[in-house]
Amino acid sequence: MIHKPKLGIQGPVVAWQDPWDGDASDRIMRTGTGSIVPSQDSKPAPKAFLSMLRGLEADFYVHHMLPGGQGYSELITDIAEADMDICLGNEYGNINGPWVEGTNRYDVSDEDMLEAARSGRCIGLLYDEPEHLQINAGQYRKDGWFPHWGSTDGLDLQQSREAVERSVEERVRHVQNLLERSGYARNSMPLLSEHVFPTSYHTYARAGMDICPKIMKESFQSLQLSTALGAAKQYGRSMWICADLWGPDTGAWFTRFPGFPGHSPEEFASALRMGYLMGPSHLFVENVDVLMKHTSGGFVTTEFGDVWQEFVRRFIPEHPLHWHHSQAEADIVVIHSDDSNYGQNKWLFGNRTMDTADVTLSESVFAIWHLLSRGAIPAHGSCMHIPGYSFPRHELKRNVPLDRFPLEGGYTGGERQPVHPLFYPVHNVVAYDHHVTAEQLGKPKLTLVGGSSLSAETLKAVTKRAENGGVVVIGEWLIPDDGPADWKKSGPMGFGRWIVTGDFLDSRVKEEVEPYLGEENCWMQRFGTTEIRMTPNGSGGFALDFEIHSLHR
Repeated sequence: MIHKPKLGIQGPVVAWQDPWDGDASDRIMRTGTGSIVPSQDSKPAPKAFLSMLRGLEADFYVHHMLPGGQGYSELITDIAEADMDICLGNEYGNINGPWVEGTNRYDVSDEDMLEAARSGRCIGLLYDEPEHLQINAGQYRKDGWFPHWGSTDGLDLQQSREAVERSVEERVRHVQNLLERSGYARNSMPLLSEHVFPTSYHTYARAGMDICPKIMKESFQSLQLSTALGAAKQYGRSMWICADLWGPDTGAWFTRFPGFPGHSPEEFASALRMGYLMGPSHLFVENVDVLMKHTSGGFVTTEFGDVWQEFVRRFIPEHPLHWHHSQAEADIVVIHSDDSNYGQNKWLFGNRTMDTADVTLSESVFAIWHLLSRGAIPAHGSCMHIPGYSFPRHELKRNVPLDRFPLEGGYTGGERQPVHPLFYPVHNVVAYDHHVTAEQLGKPKLTLVGGSSLSAETLKAVTKRAENGGVVVIGEWLIPDDGPADWKKSGPMGFGRWIVTGDFLDSRVKEEVEPYLGEENCWMQRFGTTEIRMTPNGSGGFALDFEIHSLHR
């Protein structure tokens, strides 16, 4: 059976005005850059815009709602007539308001949801970077500290996680109940959690959201995807993928805005293939601005648009998927409590009053990924928004006035080298949270258990895994004081080994895990009987080569 992900494209943010409500586009901030950016190209007619998307073979359009704008009914009608689907996003409302009381979150109104439902073409409600806006509550809203799903100040880490989970559950239930009361399928409009940081996937999936990792952006790709794959599999959720062209780098490529795109056409081509081969349910690009220009003669592709066309017209037909993301099978499992720490080491789940001991324990997962990537992923964070990274786009922003954009030939005046490769080697890793059961865990050869806390059920599952022949490395702080004596010391356990450590980068731990780390220059992910092997194409790992192996067991 062949699985083909649905393909989508997100609307413009700086290239041209919204085709259905042009004036509103230029009255609000459509990017997270902190300023209103005037549109660069002329506004296309709605039908011309949709014809362009169809020409790019998009199955759906990701449309961020314009709060208080006009033209929404016409948009929904035009989408249906174009035989396309639509996903409604909340980014513009997050940036500009209106916000749900006590939060920095914009929710699509019940009336707008039902109008989209009546069309039969709305496939989801996209929540833009909710993990980011829960943690960094002051990113957009400046009149106070209002985390995305509500305040967590005064709670401990576990209580903070549970408070966020309850708030997400309430929103999921509200949408489901609204649809059901109105005669629509309860799950026909799933809520999607789109993440820039590899945190909170499991919390939101547990609460009922489908998940959508961003690739490219400023992520360590293998860590991002292994974590998302684990959350989707553990909680039975769909996994969308957003190929986000915003990023840190500059180069001799068509550039709309500093950091947009912040990745080369070659990296984009590899990222699309990488994302597709993960077997997602949906794959879309953020944003159309980079793929197309709107001129007096109509739409023309950029070099990035050419990459997209090659992907949809040649690569996909030549590489049909006989697997799905839910079939991910791990040789190595990472288990860690979902602590929402990506290396900022503060404001976990938006909490400004948290005990520093909880924060310190949450950092243990960084050492695990450093170990599994043979040192390629830093030991002090899980994305590039941590100390040690200086983005070339900052120099572009300082040196080139905004009225000179777009830059047809890009920017090559900087001295900083690109900082965002795609390649970080890990060997068939999937990450679960601290509620994973023995059945969900399966039979990995190596299991590493970190984070700040661990459920009794999961502790029992990992001891059983060691007894049945696996190697388990576990943080000593996760062993209960009243547990059996053999849980507190390293050594044989049944047919396997049980390693207790206070430091995942200890030389003894490195010696134990070395046989399981795979090839030094390969990132491998397995889905059922299919093995995807990714290796760097050229120096630096900014592009990838792919090998697809079918395993006969």
